[in-house]
Amino acid sequence: MKRSEKNILVQKLKEEFTSSSSVIVTHYSGLSVKETENLRKAMRSNGVKFKVTKNRLTKLALAETQYESISDLFIGPTAIAYSSDPVAPAKITVDFEKKLKNFKIIGGSYEGEKIDNDKINFIATLLSLDEIRGKLLGILIAPMQKIASIMQAPGGQLARLMSSRSDQLEKSN
Repeated sequence: MKRSEKNILVQKLKEEFTSSSSVIVTHYSGLSVKETENLRKAMRSNGVKFKVTKNRLTKLALAETQYESISDLFIGPTAIAYSSDPVAPAKITVDFEKKLKNFKIIGGSYEGEKIDNDKINFIATLLSLDEIRGKLLGILIAPMQKIASIMQAPGGQLARLMSSRSDQLEKSN
């Protein structure tokens, strides 16, 4: 890779780190191709970027960002998971760490604060932004649904009453 390509890569990574809410650092050596594909697919489908980069270039990209404190984690074969959703990278990496023996979480950072595995596991238990939006939407829609059912009830009762009276009249004739 040429120096200019490296500079572009470092700048792009720096921009991505700046727009991310959390970064999780992992060791991935020993994963099969299928395991890696499944991991990448899960990351993509949840809006998480997952990259294997050169440690030296990643450390350069971390400089002067809120994630500079995790540069010491980049030793050996590392990969990073990051996203603007603060919970998604933690959820997916914790899930895959349980499934795959060769995939290990080293540490990470949440909103610029260096976090260990315990905090990453805690973050993984939280609701993601999409889950929170869904619950909030359900809370907002529930009263409207109740109002609509209450408004329909008198009309339904009137229709049942008229049907019942009609049946009674037919039987008496």
